[in-house]
Parts: sequence; structure tokens; C-alpha cells
Amino acid sequence: MNAYLTAGLTTLFIVLAVLAALALAYRQRLYRRTGSVRHLLELADRLEVDLKNCRNGLQQAHAVMSLNPDLPAESEKEARSAIEAGLRSLLQQRIWIRDKAPRATQHELDQAVATMSEARNRLRPLLAGLDQAQHDLDDAMREQIRRETDA
Repeated sequence: MNAYLTAGLTTLFIVLAVLAALALAYRQRLYRRTGSVRHLLELADRLEVDLKNCRNGLQQAHAVMSLNPDLPAESEKEARSAIEAGLRSLLQQRIWIRDKAPRATQHELDQAVATMSEARNRLRPLLAGLDQAQHDLDDAMREQIRRETDA
């Protein structure tokens, strides 16, 4: 009887250890999924801010450079269209997150995060260039105003 009790307790402890390991693995998987979705939403928010900053910067630059700010130049129309397309694409991503992310595989979530990160990385140099152009334009405008007041 003692051998049966020992074998039974050993089996019980093994089963409990396996269940604990499975519960831990499930918990880690759940934390990873939650973290991926949270990161995806944060990236979407940042990308939206970047796109809106880009749109505002282009509008400001156009207003300063244009003879008639109400009539956008062809290049400004193209840039505005590209930004609007980016915002529409971002909206589609947000809809995917809302509708599909809860049932998406971890691989699909990782792909979505990577895609969103790549989009932000491609936009960063453009934003930096736009920011530099805005500063250069501001400097040129100040210089022009200074010349006009000196004359």
C-alpha cells in the first residue's frame, strides 16, 4: 500500500507540475499578445501624429511660399494626397486591429507591428526634411523682412 501511495503522490505532483507549466506558458502567451496589441495601438497613434504633423507642416510651408494660399500648387496637392492616403491606410489598420487583432495569430500581430514600424521609419526622414525646410523658410522670411525694413 505504501508503494501505491508513493506512486500516486508522485503522479499527482507530476500532473500538478505539468499543469503549472501549461498555465505559465499560457499566461506568457497572453502577456505577449496583449503587449503586441498595445504596441500596435501606440505605433498607430504615433504614426497618426507624424502624418498630421507632416500635413500641417506642408500647409504652413505652402501658405508662406504661395502667392495665393487658397489655391494649392500641384506639388502640394500630390503631397496632400499622399498624406491623406497614409491616413486612410492607417484607418484601415485601426479597423483591422479592432476587428481581427483579438483572433489574430502572434505572427500576424508581429507582422502588423513590423509594418507599422517600417512606415514610421520611412516617414521620419521626410518629417526631419520638412522640419529643416520649415526652419530654412522661416530664416529666409525673417531675412527678407529685415531687408525690407532696412531699405
